[in-house]
Amino acid sequence: MNDSTTKEAIRILNEIMEYELAGVVLYTHYSLMITGPNRMPLVDFMKAQASESLTHAQQAGEILTGLEGHPSLEIAKTDESHKHSIRAILEESQAHEEAALSLYKDLLKVVEGESIYLEEYARGMIGQEEMHTLELRKMLRDYSD
Repeated sequence: MNDSTTKEAIRILNEIMEYELAGVVLYTHYSLMITGPNRMPLVDFMKAQASESLTHAQQAGEILTGLEGHPSLEIAKTDESHKHSIRAILEESQAHEEAALSLYKDLLKVVEGESIYLEEYARGMIGQEEMHTLELRKMLRDYSD
């Protein structure tokens, strides 16, 4: 990859890392706020999402340091909606996953044709994020108007 592509990939990987770390906080918060008869399976789901977000942040960080980048110590900004119904939590989770999906697509655009490894990484992460949005969409069906 040329220098400008590498720098742009590092920038996006840092943004991904910050966003995935925000996901750790967000999903942990949600796991604490869920109430009601479906609490236990949803808490387990949110805890798994938090753990996966940490893994994704670590993966992005490993790649960006491999590209001689410096990992950020920041996390992406998250807003507290103070809406803690299951529907609101699932809708916010879906929005978070869609934003993550967009970041991985941005990375793919930058590295496409430049690095097979980074293309495959981005495609794999896009697949995972698309799967999460589909799962959340299915979970939201019971909460539709």
